[in-house]
Amino acid sequence: MISLLLGFLRDLLRPSRGLVIENLALRQQILVLERTNPRPLINELDRTFWVLLSRLWVDWRRPLRLVQPETVIAWHRRVWRFWWRWKSRDKTVGRPRISDELIELIELIRRMSRENPTWGAPRIHGELLKLGYDLSEATVARYMIKRRGRPTQNWTTFLRNHLGEIAAVDFLTVPTVAFRTLYVFVVLSLDRRRIVHINVTYFPSAEWTARQLYQAFPFDSAPKYLVRDRDGIYGDEVVQAIKNIGIVEKVISAHSPWQNGYCERVVGSLKRECLNHVIVFGSRHTMSDLKRYLEYYHGSRTHLGLKKDSPLGRAVEPPELGPVRREAMVGGLHSRYYRDAA
Repeated sequence: MISLLLGFLRDLLRPSRGLVIENLALRQQILVLERTNPRPLINELDRTFWVLLSRLWVDWRRPLRLVQPETVIAWHRRVWRFWWRWKSRDKTVGRPRISDELIELIELIRRMSRENPTWGAPRIHGELLKLGYDLSEATVARYMIKRRGRPTQNWTTFLRNHLGEIAAVDFLTVPTVAFRTLYVFVVLSLDRRRIVHINVTYFPSAEWTARQLYQAFPFDSAPKYLVRDRDGIYGDEVVQAIKNIGIVEKVISAHSPWQNGYCERVVGSLKRECLNHVIVFGSRHTMSDLKRYLEYYHGSRTHLGLKKDSPLGRAVEPPELGPVRREAMVGGLHSRYYRDAA
């Protein structure tokens, strides 16, 4: 293209006679080229030249030999479409960014759908309206978690809905200073992880265990189900006592302590957090230590299964109440921290 422009400037300074002769020579060479190569290769630069020339020169069709005039017009239309496509393009590249508020709302919809598998779009939409979100029900249905089949509750929800009607029992052993074995009987209510009864003995028997159950569930306080293992201590007297109280016993499988996991966890806590740190002198000493631990366990100790709350409930004390103080519990093994509102 540069050489063509230089040749054009040079031709402007030449005499007209020499220019006419050169044009004749060029036309003769073009005729020879047409005979030998009827379809010459034309690149984009050549097409651009003829398009511009057609816009600047009225007689651009007269010297045209290698292509038809309609071809140059088609080139011009293609360049025109490309120009308008570039001019009307979207200035932003890619998908528009979603606002942080909308992302938070989508996550909330999915959270509600995940935590409430039996809820549909109308129920979730109603909850969102009460929370101040102005959106349509179709938007809620679009971002809900898709499920196959009929919505059902999971096992965790099923067990939590029935924990108030389930209790569990178990034994643990404690070695004394005189190398005797002391047996600790634990009765646990699963709803708030409350230890409703605890006692110790050197000679556990079915009769003694049955008497502990009567003491644990006086009057109409008995749950509907009682989970226990297959220990030989639970003899006929225990089975009959459970029936007399009106409880349905659920005996776990052999060698499967995980089926009584809640009570096993409490037994482990009693050992790790209390009994393993003292030398037991006898039954009275053991009961004294266990009572002090149960005071801490029920009123102060936080539980993961209770969302970091204690079985009896523990109020949140804001910083405005005063500085943090420590109360030693279980002989200094544990502590309770509170704010001194002096």
